[in-house]
Amino acid sequence: MPRSPHESTAVNTPDAPRSDLPGLLAALAADLRRLDYTLDGVARLLGPTASAALNRDQIIPALLAAERAVRQDNQAAPLAAVVRLWLLAEPQERETLDAALPGTGVEGLLELGLVQPVPGSGLLTAKADLRPYGWDRNDDGSGGAELWVASDLAAHQQAGVLRHDHVLGIGQASTTLVQTTIRRHTERALDLGTGCGIQAFHLLHHCQHVTATDISERALAYARFNILLNAEALSVDPDRLEDRVSLRLGSLLEPVTGEEFGLVVSNPPFVITPRSSGEDAADQFTYRDGGLPGDDIVASLVADLPGILAPGGSAQMLGNWEVPAGSGWDERPKSWVRAGTDAWFIQREQVSPEQYAETWLQDASESRDRQHYRDAYAAYLDDFASRDVAGIGFGMVWLRRPAHGGPAAISRFEEISYPIEQPIGPHLGAAVERSDWLAAHDLAGTHLLVADDVTEERHQRPGAEHPGVILLRQGAGLRRTNLMSTELAGFVSACDGDLTAGQIAGALEALLGGALDAGGDGEEGFDAGSFQGALLADVANLVRDGFLVPAGSPA
Repeated sequence: MPRSPHESTAVNTPDAPRSDLPGLLAALAADLRRLDYTLDGVARLLGPTASAALNRDQIIPALLAAERAVRQDNQAAPLAAVVRLWLLAEPQERETLDAALPGTGVEGLLELGLVQPVPGSGLLTAKADLRPYGWDRNDDGSGGAELWVASDLAAHQQAGVLRHDHVLGIGQASTTLVQTTIRRHTERALDLGTGCGIQAFHLLHHCQHVTATDISERALAYARFNILLNAEALSVDPDRLEDRVSLRLGSLLEPVTGEEFGLVVSNPPFVITPRSSGEDAADQFTYRDGGLPGDDIVASLVADLPGILAPGGSAQMLGNWEVPAGSGWDERPKSWVRAGTDAWFIQREQVSPEQYAETWLQDASESRDRQHYRDAYAAYLDDFASRDVAGIGFGMVWLRRPAHGGPAAISRFEEISYPIEQPIGPHLGAAVERSDWLAAHDLAGTHLLVADDVTEERHQRPGAEHPGVILLRQGAGLRRTNLMSTELAGFVSACDGDLTAGQIAGALEALLGGALDAGGDGEEGFDAGSFQGALLADVANLVRDGFLVPAGSPA
C-alpha cells in the first residue's frame, strides 16, 4: 500500500510516552499481566463500591480501599502501588515500583515517559494515565481482549486547567461509540480522530487494516504507544506496524483524500465552543474542539463522510447539534444529509445552553478560576443566543453509501432518551438488515413470528368490555414500545408462522368488514380497498423495529 504524505513517521513526541523501545514495552506488558493489572484484578483489589466511585472520578474511596487491601494481605501491595500510581495519581517510592514492576523497573518507566520524579523527594509520580481496558468475547462478536491504555492525566488527577493539546483517555463518549458501532469484517477501516486509539483497538479485531487520523501529534504518539504496548493482543507485528495500521496527521478528511473505506468510525471534536477573533489552534482543546463555529464540524462530516465510503460502506459517529427556538431537533440534521445517503440519527439527550456550558467548562477544569469561569460561561450563552439556540442535542449517527447507487433506502430521525441495551451495535446492525430485507421482499407473502423478547400489555377501565390501550414492548435492543390499534393487535396475535402476512390481513379484512356490514354501517365505516395496504404498512414498521421477524430467521 503506498504511503500517504500524512502518515506519521515520528515515533516520539515531547510529553508523550515513547513507543520506540520494543524491549521495554514487552517487559512492561509482562509486568502488568503478572500483577493482574486488569479490569477484573483492579475491581477485586478495590471492591465494588470503591470501583464504582472511581468510575465517577472519585478517588478517595479507592485510596482507602487500596490501603485496606494491603493491611489485610501484604501480597496485594505491588498491585496496590501500581493502582495508586496510575489510577489515583499518588506518588510512590522508587523501591516500591522497582519491586512491583521488576522487568521494567523505575529506570524503564522513566525512559518510557510514564513517570517523573517529584522534586525535592525520592518519590515518583505518574506522567501519564495508564489503565486496564478490555471487553468480553461476546461484546462485539470479534473476540475478547485485555489491554492497557495510556493517556494524559485527567482533571481529577492533577491541578489546574487541562493543557490544550490534552489527549483524552477512556471516557463516556468513546465507550458509547464502541457500544454503538456495528461490527462486521471489513478490509479497510478508518478511525477519524483516533485520540489515544480506543476505536482503533476494536477495529483491529474485525478489520484487516485500520487508518487512524488525528490533528494532534501527541494523540498519534499515544495511539502508537498503546498499539505497540498491546501488539500481541491486537495481532500486530511491532516490526511491521504498517501492515495493519496507518497513523496519519491532519484535519478531518484531509489525510484520506481520494481513498475509500468499508467502515468509518469517529468520535470527532464535536463540542460547540464560542469562537473569538484572533484565536488560533493553541487556544482550543483539540480533543473536543474542532475550531468551527456552532455545529459546523458535525454538519460537514455528515455531508462529506459518504464521499470516502466504498459502495455499501457505512460510517458511525457521535455528535452535537443545535436546536433553534421553535424548531424540531431533527430539522438541522436532516438538512445535512446529501441525496443518495442512507441515514439514521438517534438523539439521546437534549440540554439547555446553560447546562451545556456547565458541562464543558467543568470538563476542562475551567471552573476553578471564578472570573475565568464567569467570562467563559457568558461567552457560551452569548454564542448560543446569537443563533437563537434553545437546546443542544447529543446522539448517534449512522450513514451508508448504498451498494448500487440510487435513492436512499433508510432515512430515520428519532429521539430515544430512555435506557437501552448495551452494547447496542448488534441490534442496530440487525435493524439495518431488516430494513434491507423489507426493501427486497414481498411482505404479503412472508410468514411472520413474534420476536422472543416481545410482550403485550392491555389496559382497560374497570368494567369495560374491551381494552382501551394495547402496547407491544421490547425487552432487548432499543426497547421500543408500540401503541397498537385493535386490528394490528389482532394481526400480531395471529403471527405463529402458519399463515402469510397477506393471508392474515385478508382474514382480518373479511372479519372486520363482515362485522361492520352486519351492524348496518359497512359502507360508511370500513374501506375494504385501503384496509390491507394500511395494515401491512403498520406490519412493515413492526418488522423494521424487530417486533416481528420472518419465520426461519433468528427471533
